[in-house]
Amino acid sequence: MALTPIRKKKIAIIAGSRGEWGYYRPIIREIEKREDLDYGLVVSNMHLLDRFGSSIEQIRKEGFKIDAVVHNTLDGYNHLTMVKSLSIFMLQIPEILLGMEADFVLVGGDRGEQLMAAVVGAHLYIPVGHIQAGEVSGNIDGVTRHAITKFAHLHFAANNDAVQRLLNMGEEPFRVHMTGAPQLDELLTGNVTLKKELFKKLGLKESKKPLLLVVQHSVTEEFEKAGEQITETLEAVKNFDAQVVIVLNNSDAGSALISKAIAKHRAPATKIFSNLKREDYAGLMSVADVLVGNSSSGILEAPSFKLPAVNIGRRQHGRLRGKNVINSPHNALEITRAIKKALSPTFKKTLKNCINPYGDGKSAKRIVDLIASADHNEKLLIKNITY
Repeated sequence: MALTPIRKKKIAIIAGSRGEWGYYRPIIREIEKREDLDYGLVVSNMHLLDRFGSSIEQIRKEGFKIDAVVHNTLDGYNHLTMVKSLSIFMLQIPEILLGMEADFVLVGGDRGEQLMAAVVGAHLYIPVGHIQAGEVSGNIDGVTRHAITKFAHLHFAANNDAVQRLLNMGEEPFRVHMTGAPQLDELLTGNVTLKKELFKKLGLKESKKPLLLVVQHSVTEEFEKAGEQITETLEAVKNFDAQVVIVLNNSDAGSALISKAIAKHRAPATKIFSNLKREDYAGLMSVADVLVGNSSSGILEAPSFKLPAVNIGRRQHGRLRGKNVINSPHNALEITRAIKKALSPTFKKTLKNCINPYGDGKSAKRIVDLIASADHNEKLLIKNITY
């Protein structure tokens, strides 16, 4: 008599932006090693758009199976279109989760699609796990992250600072786990494009000139100023005899203004990419002399490369950071000063013993082990506040 195969626990993974993909890829690789787990990848938003590099094609090339695609992003890139885009995603996701027979919903970070999936998962009484829960980030993203906390059943925190914040929010201790940030796993295990291959691929030249990597997104509550703000950054960058690589911004309100300003104000020799493979971006961080802008990668990944990061404006306000970060307002003179400091031998010397406060490269396995061992029962699904 043939034995009935044991049904694998199905983990729905919500991928809406290239930043989140860094969380998920090492986790999926861990899931693939397990006989008791399977995953269903839901791809939406930036991954599907030509103007942001159509990164879904890279996901497919790497052999990941995609269970569902949600075209939810409306043109306009303002507050109204952001909200309406999220409503489209929320309308689609319930049938997708039920159709794939999801046993667990995994969300990451502080993006709107992640909140929508957490809300839907909680209301369908499917356990929700949240990567990088409890951290502080600026603007609407910070509000979104903490809103996800209240819908999530398991919290995967990157450090003790985040753990304590989750407990202060009234989350039950058994739900809170310090796992580290999984996007560091591949970096710390050497999944980084080597310099020679990277330079050939991106059209860069071996040079004594410094390499400036620029990644700047809009601040959603200041989105009308996004064009002015990136112009200040570009004017500062022009003050340096350097090779400049710009990786274009995400799809938040104000993104179109940034793209237009870059096209108008960039230096002629600047290399611009709408999207890069994860290992190529890591390769850039490994060879760059400074990262300029307001990307979370300056906070999360750059410390692992001892890479100075000039963090501009308030997008990452209040976030725990390593000693590689130099803060600056949106002012060309101040940004210039910050870049000069970042490039100075004195500052670079201080980073020799720079420790990344977000993880040790073993986070994905911890997260997957916790998901695998989580019981789908009343204790997990019925949340209680501790105060």
